[in-house]
Amino acid sequence: MSAVRIGTSAPGGTFHGQGEAIAALLRARGIAADVLVTPHSGAVNARRLEAGEIDFGFIAANWIGRARRGEAPFDAPLGIRMAAPMNVGPLFFIARRDAGMKYVRDLPGRRVVVGPRDGGMANHAAVMLGAIGMKFSDFDPLYLDFADGAEALIRDKADAQLQCPIPNQIMSDLDAALDLAVLAYAPGDLRRVLAASPVYRATTMKAGALRALAADTLQPAVLNVLITHERVANEVVRALVSTLVAGNRELARKNPLFAGLPELFDPLRKQGRAALEFDGVELHDGAVEAYRAAGLLAPAVGST
Repeated sequence: MSAVRIGTSAPGGTFHGQGEAIAALLRARGIAADVLVTPHSGAVNARRLEAGEIDFGFIAANWIGRARRGEAPFDAPLGIRMAAPMNVGPLFFIARRDAGMKYVRDLPGRRVVVGPRDGGMANHAAVMLGAIGMKFSDFDPLYLDFADGAEALIRDKADAQLQCPIPNQIMSDLDAALDLAVLAYAPGDLRRVLAASPVYRATTMKAGALRALAADTLQPAVLNVLITHERVANEVVRALVSTLVAGNRELARKNPLFAGLPELFDPLRKQGRAALEFDGVELHDGAVEAYRAAGLLAPAVGST
């Protein structure tokens, strides 16, 4: 088996740290693995899978149905398949504390980093803010990646930024370098955001997880997943997914974002493969084989 190629995100981002942890686990089990940086991650990873540049890619679940159907920003249907859930993590707006902002509704008129244009974070920002009646024209959107966005905040070239799940090194460094605030949702607004997409759910960010978190706060969380392509060999997908299932505790020690991985696998026992087939994207046959071998899926009809 040649080296497994995993498309992640820019260094320091959530997906990159998770990809490094998976690659380390694979190597420890004698499986060669390469972590490939995808600067804008998400939708770009889906395109890289279609182009045959990677074997697996990290992506937020809100993109995968669009990719499979060929809906904007994709020009044609892609042959992607589900491999495994990765984590459920908060998407939250941070602001310079000296900007005097408390709520997400305070963003109009401000300079807000929303991520690269047509990237996953910009899409989240549009959906989440749209749910509470806000448009990008209500503020000055800055289409910067996480690292450049953090630098813009430090240099007072931006007032706020949409951040990805923690822990990630970029957010940790920014939190240490600058006095920040995590913006809360006004009464009723979080409910509207959660109703805007089935991939969102509520999560509590605990006080002290960041200097910017002085109190517990409810935020929307997104399900992030690892996808593959229909052309990737069953044995490759089976090997990676089997490693994830068997090594989930070791993964959590390498990266706390994986702490809830067993709970994300568990619905397979009651719901079957539909538990992980989000928005019409089917599980890869190699993943099905791995989950059956692990006892998470019932054996195929007629098997012995």
